[in-house]
Amino acid sequence: MTAPAEPAVAVDAGSRFLRVARVDADGTPRLVDLPGAVPGEGLPTPAGVRGDRYAALGVAYAAYRDHCGTPGRLVLVVPHGEQARSAPDFGGPPSRLVGAPHAVLALLRHAGGPPVSPVLVCDLGAAGIDIARCALVGGTVTVSRVTRHGPEPGGYGAAFDRAVLDGAGLAVDDPDVLRRLDLARAENTRRTEVALDRMAARPDRAERSADIVVHEVAGREITAGVVHRALARLTEGLDRALADARTGPDRTSVVAVGGAARSGTVARHLADRLGPAVPLPEGTDPALAAVLGAALVAGGRVEAADRYPHAVAVRVHRTVHGRPQDGELLISPPGTLVPGGSTVFAETDGERVRFGTAPAGGSGARAVRLLVRGAGAESGVPAAVVTVPAVAEERFHVGMRVTAEGAAHLVLQPLGHGRTGAHPPGAGLPPEEFPLGVLPVDVPPGDGPGQPFSQPPPEG
Repeated sequence: MTAPAEPAVAVDAGSRFLRVARVDADGTPRLVDLPGAVPGEGLPTPAGVRGDRYAALGVAYAAYRDHCGTPGRLVLVVPHGEQARSAPDFGGPPSRLVGAPHAVLALLRHAGGPPVSPVLVCDLGAAGIDIARCALVGGTVTVSRVTRHGPEPGGYGAAFDRAVLDGAGLAVDDPDVLRRLDLARAENTRRTEVALDRMAARPDRAERSADIVVHEVAGREITAGVVHRALARLTEGLDRALADARTGPDRTSVVAVGGAARSGTVARHLADRLGPAVPLPEGTDPALAAVLGAALVAGGRVEAADRYPHAVAVRVHRTVHGRPQDGELLISPPGTLVPGGSTVFAETDGERVRFGTAPAGGSGARAVRLLVRGAGAESGVPAAVVTVPAVAEERFHVGMRVTAEGAAHLVLQPLGHGRTGAHPPGAGLPPEEFPLGVLPVDVPPGDGPGQPFSQPPPEG
């Protein structure tokens, strides 16, 4: 893949900070330095958009556009499960939604190939904890389970901040004090981790290390002991989330990201309970992993691998003036099928195509041949054959979906005997599904732009 000539940016919106990143000329993803940003963190999230992710993304994009101009590409980081929804229009280039686990794994894949599979992506943010079980299936990253834990009041990482400020005798709800805490912590991360490591390595001398001042906020000293006691809020919340996740006795490799993952103590606690840690690329701030991975996707450096990359069609037959003709009915264009997402139905001019299963004579069963076409290819490559029962004079909408585990299903939505016109799925009769296995990824590309799948009206 090659980087686009125009600027390409990614935006992530957290409950505490709005982050915008892009790829430098040397291929390194970095935060964009915007006016008013906290170094290493991003723009503080305005109180008016907290809890409204898409409004917050819009604020971050507007801040970038006002300072740097309109980008050529825009990728927005969203929780897993939302990447298949319609992307918002912020008045710039069409935006693409990428789930947070896919953005994190894109960063890892770009740094040296896909990580071990399966892997748990644990996002330890200010508002809560997301644990996503991911696997590489047929070249696509599938997310089979997501566990979310949002403690109250105020969230997960926010409870840690309150405990630190309370331990130092500072106001816990003053926005200016919180901002100063973020600045001080960013400047003294290494000093804090060294002091905490000493306390863990020498419990007999922990009290002496606890008095070490790691930084100052609003004229008050923050000691290693205050931070160590506050960390219990993080580890206790993490244990509750892991209990909810019911990951079982098997150990699974884990990627820790999010602001709380900056703490070596928390990261070790997580690895002890789940499995070996998968390291982020050297020098990567865990809190920025998602937006940096999304910036690589926006810049064309790596695929998100969150959707099937090829077009999918079925072979169809019809009779014109008494003569049989073959054709290919496009079901899903490239990049449309999302594992665990909704069914994609074949359409022509915005209307779902009616498909008949009965062969000539109107009885028996029919073999439906699935075709997959790579970019630039003139025609589809056979991928699977499924036998479906024939129903005389019945019509269906034909679609495709991919399960969270990566298995493709052919979907036939009956319209009802004798019905005409298009009806939405689920209107009356339940759909019939036929498993097809994993769709092929290694599909030969063509040399040119290719021709669209033909769209004959399949009446037989």
